[in-house]
Amino acid sequence: MLHIVSFNVPYPADYGGVIDVYYRLRALHRLGQEVTLHSFCYGRAAADDELLKWCSKVYYYPRATGLRSALSSKPYIVKSRESADLIATLKQDNEPIFLEGLHCCSVLEALQGRKIMVRAHNVEHQYYGNLAQVERNPLRRLYLRTDANRLRRYEPVLLKADTVFAVTEADAAHFRSIGCANVVLMPSSHPDDEVVSQVGKGDYALYHGDLSVGENVDAVCYLIEHVFSQYRCRFVVAGRNPSPLLYKAAEGRDNIVIEANPDDDTMQRLIANAQVLVLVTKMATGLKLKLLNSLYAGRHCLVNSAMVSGTELGKVCTVADTPSSLIESLKVLMEKPFTDADVALRRSLLGNLYSNEANARILLSQL
Repeated sequence: MLHIVSFNVPYPADYGGVIDVYYRLRALHRLGQEVTLHSFCYGRAAADDELLKWCSKVYYYPRATGLRSALSSKPYIVKSRESADLIATLKQDNEPIFLEGLHCCSVLEALQGRKIMVRAHNVEHQYYGNLAQVERNPLRRLYLRTDANRLRRYEPVLLKADTVFAVTEADAAHFRSIGCANVVLMPSSHPDDEVVSQVGKGDYALYHGDLSVGENVDAVCYLIEHVFSQYRCRFVVAGRNPSPLLYKAAEGRDNIVIEANPDDDTMQRLIANAQVLVLVTKMATGLKLKLLNSLYAGRHCLVNSAMVSGTELGKVCTVADTPSSLIESLKVLMEKPFTDADVALRRSLLGNLYSNEANARILLSQL
């Protein structure tokens, strides 16, 4: 049996971190691994009907949000997830424990001597520092910078883990550099079991993601200003809770459409029918799940170097890093049919390196 401690309820699986958690649970179940899930609740309800399909037991714990956690010397994401009830439940046996993120590492401090592994979804202090750079609200920016510093100081707790699982080679190199003895590459789990990209052509470009997150808002505003104001093909921006800044950036531009809060079927249809998926970022941290979804289900992917940093995914994308090179690449890709050969190349790369079953077997090899 394996205990998994999740930073949030992993259903619905509708944003980066919980997608990784949810599809890992499903893959482990399919391989016959029994899992007890321990999940903190934060803005989400219990989801027994779904999670008990993949787990033998599910426990829920409240998150201690508020001023007391915010004023701690520990990172807020860690302090607010300290739980005596969780520790007491885990002490009832001696089975191995898998922690989803630095968020849950108070367990690592409390249960030394147990077999404990950590999934590092990002180099968290780098991620928070990058978020601070694109955050426009000064109070929110101060919080992000403060917690980036706390996360940097707290990160050596990972040296107490038996295994740290990194999502990219770049992240793995970082964790080795701080002294982690056993760092294993395990890319993110995701919704896709096989490449289903359609051959042929579509008539629009697409950006998709959580449109309330500063990183994504910054990327879309950049694309509108520097690319789609110059090359006026139809550009669809789709995702959760679009920031008002996006509506302002798109105002008066009749080639830009914002699709707010599409359901899963609509989003997958948008991805499948697009001619080009344009995904850029300033943050070369972690593995971008929206890119994996695009490669499994969409046609041409146009990205910048940061989007594929530390991965092999650049081999099946077009990479461009300046407005002029993005525009020129977009012009070519909008007219280039997606072929059976393109599908075969993706199946070869993704099936070997990024399948959920392969990732689950990597985890099981460390038990």
